[in-house]
Amino acid sequence: QVHLVESGGGLVQAGGSLILSCAASGRTPSMYGMGWFRQALGKVREFVACLSRSGSSTSYADSVKSQFTISRDNAKNTVYLQMNSLKPEDSAVYYCAAKTSNLSYNYWGQGTQVTVST
Repeated sequence: QVHLVESGGGLVQAGGSLILSCAASGRTPSMYGMGWFRQALGKVREFVACLSRSGSSTSYADSVKSQFTISRDNAKNTVYLQMNSLKPEDSAVYYCAAKTSNLSYNYWGQGTQVTVST
């Protein structure tokens, strides 16, 4: 089992920045990759960013490229999402996810709310 806990969400004004953290515990050596997803009110959950186990390979949704940066500290079993130039449309519950194979994500955190005000 892998347990994920997100933190760092909150209320920020448009144009501001936030850093989300996702601390992993449990069978962390089995993690294949990690990612961030978000779900805005009334919308489906969408992919935001992901990175490989080593952190050498990353991928971003087109909507957040050059705005968000995903990184990981394997020594701390923590993944980060640096979010800059935030816009009201970035408001959502952000979820951290991990996968233990190259298939779908099979572990999810409880989510952290990000609200961007105008």
